[in-house]
Amino acid sequence: MGGKIFMLCALCMTTELCQADMKKIKISIAGDSTVASYTKPEIAGWGQLIGKYFKDNVSIENFAISGRSTKTFQEKGDWQKLLDSKPGYILVQFGHNDSHAKDRPEATDAATDYKDNLRKFADDAKKTGAKIIFITPMYRRTFKDGKLADNLLPYANAMKEVAKEKGILIIDLHASSGKLVQELGEEKSKYMANKPGDRTHFSPEGADKMAQLIIEDLKKTDSELKKYLK
Repeated sequence: MGGKIFMLCALCMTTELCQADMKKIKISIAGDSTVASYTKPEIAGWGQLIGKYFKDNVSIENFAISGRSTKTFQEKGDWQKLLDSKPGYILVQFGHNDSHAKDRPEATDAATDYKDNLRKFADDAKKTGAKIIFITPMYRRTFKDGKLADNLLPYANAMKEVAKEKGILIIDLHASSGKLVQELGEEKSKYMANKPGDRTHFSPEGADKMAQLIIEDLKKTDSELKKYLK
């Protein structure tokens, strides 16, 4: 056994990398329809595709559900189910349904209860020993006079503020997706849509691009999760 570990370390060059390769970890994902997994081939969320960018010793369980917000994800019991799955890491992206009209049951206010819900996610994760990573909501692909509209900025900024307050790693998918879609423009970004006219939900190609943006930003952080990337 000792000889086997020595050979692995000689190949990896560092004991730390070898330990990462040998250890199995679980990532659980919380989110809405832009993150969720689907059975229909024309639609996908990044949560069902991101696993292919991790090594074989990483398991992914996607708890994201269409229509959920930070509020209803807790009320419907989804958050507790995620915690019960005992993940080592938790990825959280919400904002699209939180931003709905205030009379909708899933709606939250970016400056108040949205932040409080994110704080609860962070505190609960810490209690279980899981490392939580916030991911800001990506842009809706809505253009006006050739410019990308930004109605999710208050939620992206609120998530950044809570991440700073709690000392949590955050991936700014809002910024990276906005940059990408604006550069592509309305016509060239249509491949991302799961159907014509849908400005929010993704085709498998579009969802995969969101997953790639997350992975690219994760590589720039000091998170230990980087060791598990392919």
